[in-house]
Amino acid sequence: MKYTPVGRSFFSAPEGYDHPLGGGREVWFGFHQSVRPAMWKMMLNIDVSATAFYKAQPVIQFMCEVLDIHNIDEQPRPLTDSHRVKFTKEIKGLKVEVTHCGTMRRKYRVCNVTRRPASHQTFPLQLENGQTVERTVAQYFREKYTLQLKYPHLPCLQVGQEQKHTYLPLEVCNIVAGQRCIKKLTDNQTSTMIKATARSAPDRQEEISRLVRSANYEADPFVQEFQFKVRDEMAHVTGRVLPAPMLQYGGRTLANLCLKINVKLGGINNILVPHQRPSVFQQPVIFLGADVTHPPAGDGKKPSIAAVVGSMDAHPSRYCATVRVQRPRQEVIQDLASMVRELLIQFYKSTRYKPTRIIFYRDGVSEGQFRQVLYYELLAIREACISLEKEYQPGITYIVVQKRHHTRLFCADRNERVGRSGNIPAGTTVDTDITHPYEFDFYLCSHAGIQGTSRPSHYHVLWDDNCFTADEFQLLTYQLCHTYVRCTRSVSIPAPAYYAHLVAFRARYHLVDKEHDSAEGSHVS
Repeated sequence: MKYTPVGRSFFSAPEGYDHPLGGGREVWFGFHQSVRPAMWKMMLNIDVSATAFYKAQPVIQFMCEVLDIHNIDEQPRPLTDSHRVKFTKEIKGLKVEVTHCGTMRRKYRVCNVTRRPASHQTFPLQLENGQTVERTVAQYFREKYTLQLKYPHLPCLQVGQEQKHTYLPLEVCNIVAGQRCIKKLTDNQTSTMIKATARSAPDRQEEISRLVRSANYEADPFVQEFQFKVRDEMAHVTGRVLPAPMLQYGGRTLANLCLKINVKLGGINNILVPHQRPSVFQQPVIFLGADVTHPPAGDGKKPSIAAVVGSMDAHPSRYCATVRVQRPRQEVIQDLASMVRELLIQFYKSTRYKPTRIIFYRDGVSEGQFRQVLYYELLAIREACISLEKEYQPGITYIVVQKRHHTRLFCADRNERVGRSGNIPAGTTVDTDITHPYEFDFYLCSHAGIQGTSRPSHYHVLWDDNCFTADEFQLLTYQLCHTYVRCTRSVSIPAPAYYAHLVAFRARYHLVDKEHDSAEGSHVS
């Protein structure tokens, strides 16, 4: 079988199944494969994977899907400007192959879509006698290939380099197979993708086992040469289920909508029961969450947005947020010192206490960025503290929260499966065997999986002045997953990290609105 590599994942074209997403896109299934360090040995990480690819089809059909045209033969008029702009946005950068040269399927990359239709789009044609004349694309194809265009009223694709004026009619082009869609999916496409890829935990477990058996690593010449041995069965690890905290509610609540309204009006939905809270709450402590959202792939003009939130009471239930824009694709939070300083001042105004401990949950950092981000951001937090008082040095614990990984946990005992999807129970934590040989990390599945297979969050404690034990910190993290105010169940990551993600995501909408309303749309102040 032929696979298309995407990073550490490999995907194959659909055979015997069809999962269209609309807009000329479809779901391809495959698998993820990577090698990770673990206790005493290296581990092979295998997981099923899925992503969006562009469907291999005629460009005319692709255009119809993008523009929601049901029958192109009933569209005798040229495309409107809005349709042309939308079509250009989708096809620009894609590879197409021509069909008018027989078996020679030459490939080109699209750089633009012409404003004028093929019947009016001209280009300079050099004749055999050296004379240069203007020809329309429709005339050229009729004279050169005796091809009468069926849709001369449609625009042409400009391919190759823009200054070379190479034009191709839509009807002689096909989308090349195996092109991954890196552009953001629409809400409907995302919903369709989730439904197409959701699998219960037992089904996913069986599919992964089938992938490993079919790979037949023992017969691989490279594995044999290096004398590796890959076991066919999954690694057995010992996990434990943390106790869920007791929450104290202020009267009866209506789900979802009223939860949000109550908080926005300054109310408190729930708090951790005081006598069950970890010892870290015995002294003033502030919980910070931070995240950076980046512009969509291919958009280098919009900035990245950094958000930091901080708890404002002892429960913790109330939070305050601060946002900054920074250079595109910059993961390190450039203005973190002033952001943390703002939140520390606000915490003191709200509680009249200076926090003696700072617990900082950082979302969205890959393992390759750990050293860089920790070095800069830890110094920024310390700088914020010293800027308030020269001798103010609270203990800092810096944790990275990762959701984008391919480690999955399955119940070895069928009787321990939870829910219709057969997932592990909420509160399951694993800190041995599959974790790093010498770093402080652990997996915690803090939420109950409703659809598909639960993905445990991976926590890396990169710095810890507060000397937490593994048990203390795992329990604290799990309890914070229960304090998210928008729902009455535990969520997949601690509330501070979740709020930071929401703030950064919401700020993106305000930024877009500002660009649209401003005469200088590309300028961000």
